[in-house]
Parts: sequence; structure tokens; C-alpha cells
Amino acid sequence: MGAIYSLLALLAGMGLPLQIGLNHMVAKASTALWSSAISFVVGTIAMFAVVFATKQPIPTLQNLSTVPTFAWVAGLLGAFYVTTSIIAAPKIGAAALVTLVVTGQLIASLIIDHYGFAGFPQQSINFGRIAGALLLIAGVVLIKKF
Repeated sequence: MGAIYSLLALLAGMGLPLQIGLNHMVAKASTALWSSAISFVVGTIAMFAVVFATKQPIPTLQNLSTVPTFAWVAGLLGAFYVTTSIIAAPKIGAAALVTLVVTGQLIASLIIDHYGFAGFPQQSINFGRIAGALLLIAGVVLIKKF
């Protein structure tokens, strides 16, 4: 079952550069902020269609009230990412943007894992993890330089 989730994660990652380019096309006809808003509206409609098509139970207010307040920031982080990618992509290119995004994700993930934040199991930072992050940062530098 882990292979299926790994494949889904890989496919989701492969979709990011395409999403960035398509959002930029919408931004050319409007603005980066409108493009981001439109992207979220389309995504929201699609997700509601999937939720209703798969007959997902509607969460109760009582259940939602148990979510820590800081967890609701997730939507803001998504909006920040999409808007930033629309603005930055034409300036630095898709490869540099995605490698910087992945590097940022890796650095944050190492810190989150180290402290076991946001419900993740605690996994200490070690030499191998730091070396992997440094290799990814070296990749960003090489992609940006060449």
C-alpha cells in the first residue's frame, strides 16, 4: 500500500510545474491575485464534486471544533504558495521555482519531524538527513546557475 501513496505523491509533484504554468497563463489574462483566486474556486468546486460523488460524511461543527486553531492556517499557506508561484515562475523559471519549493519543503519537513509538530511522528535530525538537504540545495544552485 505504501507504493500507491508514494506513486500518488510523485504524480502530485509532477503536476506542480504544470499547475504553475497554467496559473501563469490565467494571470496573463488577469492578474496574479485573480489567477490564484480563480484556481482556488475551480479547485473548491472540483473537491466538492468529489466529496459529494464519493458520499463523504459532512463533518459536524462539534468535530471541527476539536481542530487546533493553528491548523486552519493550512488554507492560507496554500494560497501563499499558489500566488507566489504565479508571481515567481516567470522571473526564475519552472525548474528553479520547483527546486526551491522542494528545498523549502525539505528544510521545513526536517524541522517538523525533529520536533514531531503537526501530528507527525518525531524523527531526530541526523547527519544523513542534513546531507540529503545539502545535496538538494546544491542541486538548486546548479539548476539556477546552468
